[in-house]
Amino acid sequence: MKIGILGSRGIPNQYGGFEECAEQLAVRMVQRGHAVTVYTSHTHPIKMKSWKGVRIARIWDPEKSLGTAGQFIYDFLSILDSHKRSYDIILQLGYTSSGIWQNLLPRKSKIVSNMDGLEWKRSKYSRTVQQFLKWSERWSARKADQLIADSLGIQDYLAKRYGAGAVYIPYGAEVPENPDMKLLDKYSVESGKYQLILARLEPENNIEMILDGVVGSQYPHPTLVVGNRTNAFSKRMEEKFRDSRIRFLNGIYAKEETDALRFYSHRYFHGHSVGGTNPSLLEAMACGCLIYAHDNIFNRSVLNDNARFFSSAEELRSQVEDPIPSQEAALWKKANLNLVRDKYNWDVVADQYELVFQHLMIR
Repeated sequence: MKIGILGSRGIPNQYGGFEECAEQLAVRMVQRGHAVTVYTSHTHPIKMKSWKGVRIARIWDPEKSLGTAGQFIYDFLSILDSHKRSYDIILQLGYTSSGIWQNLLPRKSKIVSNMDGLEWKRSKYSRTVQQFLKWSERWSARKADQLIADSLGIQDYLAKRYGAGAVYIPYGAEVPENPDMKLLDKYSVESGKYQLILARLEPENNIEMILDGVVGSQYPHPTLVVGNRTNAFSKRMEEKFRDSRIRFLNGIYAKEETDALRFYSHRYFHGHSVGGTNPSLLEAMACGCLIYAHDNIFNRSVLNDNARFFSSAEELRSQVEDPIPSQEAALWKKANLNLVRDKYNWDVVADQYELVFQHLMIR
């Protein structure tokens, strides 16, 4: 099959969840004998025509100069380019800035859309933008030959809202081998003596709720907050939480460093409340973190009962001050690792995508 993957900033991953998905799927599809192209922003720092057998289609991306409007142009140009390639399958990752262009997709290609989460619920967007995202979601849902839901909650939502038979395929993660403890020195922390938040600093990730709970607790060691610090919300958080125990760090994209920070942390806080199977949660599970997660259907469907769940700052504060017995914590960590190995495994995920693609080709 000839496959094009659109909707990410490109590979190798230098940004986030969709980029990791594009990278992991593309490489595995090539290994299975398929011809794969991943659309990549011209601003991507690694300049190559191909990577691990995957062709790179480098597309002009004016997001840095135009802001959000640049994303729409990048997606538009990517879709225009796809007409030249005669793809059997086009995998679209997300719909926020591509939904408006759905009718421009090549008619001869089968369109598979990973619908991501409920983007229109993100509080960072104005009501006007939220309404547009609802339209974009509908345009993408109706155009696709097959929808992919990365969580059971999203699958149920798509069925109820659009009558769509979305296929449930989660994201994957890799279990790291022997994370390097020496990497902690760079961040001036000791194994088991710090807490960790690793997320985009946005309101719907409940960063403020978590930090209110941490600051209200008696936990004496550092809490590292790792994420992009360029938006207004992140600046407000830094202004509010001037506690010496709270350390704000920029985004870290070296996997060996994020693996080490997760692996040796005392607690890992996961505040995401909008979306499906969140990649950063799976990576925390793969690293054997002791996880404290925001209480919502998405997080519970991934973690089952292998975590503590909070819905307020006060609840989190009391949980931090009420340690989990070591035997129970060990059972949670083991259960989460087994879930990653058996279910949230990139090889298994790639197998499921390949089956969807093959079924479309003979349908």
